[in-house]
Amino acid sequence: MEQPQPRAGDLSWRLSSHPITLLSFLGFRISSLLFYLLGSIITRNFILVFIITILLLAADFYYLKNIAGRRLVGLRWWNEVEGASGDSHWIFESQDRSGSAESGAPSQNATDKRFFWLALYAQPALWVVLAIVSVVRLLNPIWLSLIVIALILTITNTLAFSRCDKFSQASSLASSAMYSGGMARNLAGGLFSRLFR
Repeated sequence: MEQPQPRAGDLSWRLSSHPITLLSFLGFRISSLLFYLLGSIITRNFILVFIITILLLAADFYYLKNIAGRRLVGLRWWNEVEGASGDSHWIFESQDRSGSAESGAPSQNATDKRFFWLALYAQPALWVVLAIVSVVRLLNPIWLSLIVIALILTITNTLAFSRCDKFSQASSLASSAMYSGGMARNLAGGLFSRLFR
């Protein structure tokens, strides 16, 4: 009996356009959680677990923000601070991954996209569960400080990539509206008809 062939979008790393990037991304996402769990169970040395977990979280943050986000879903973000005023500005960048002939860019792999968004939202949720367990157990509240740092790093990446994705969808919708005159005309006509009723 033959194995069914995996389809595009299935959660199989073999379907990935960038399998090494995907496996590294998943490895970083899982390693900090596993080390925290196993380290807190096997050893009671808080300092060792704290330092190694923070290093794994920092590596995950960097890899996700600068490499995996760009290669798997074509999104990048960063924050710039103006020196004179101290104002902070978020900058979002997205590649055209539609695969259209005029853009010349490759289309986005559905498997990469599913793995990316699933892992992006799952990790903060798991840290929240660990925070609740840590509060309920009340064995050693200092472990909660590590969870708070993990939540800050993972939620920052999650919110930034979510905003970046919304920004890229809005800009692609706006550019398609501008280039397809019929849609732009319908939107403008509907807007003016509502204003002057």
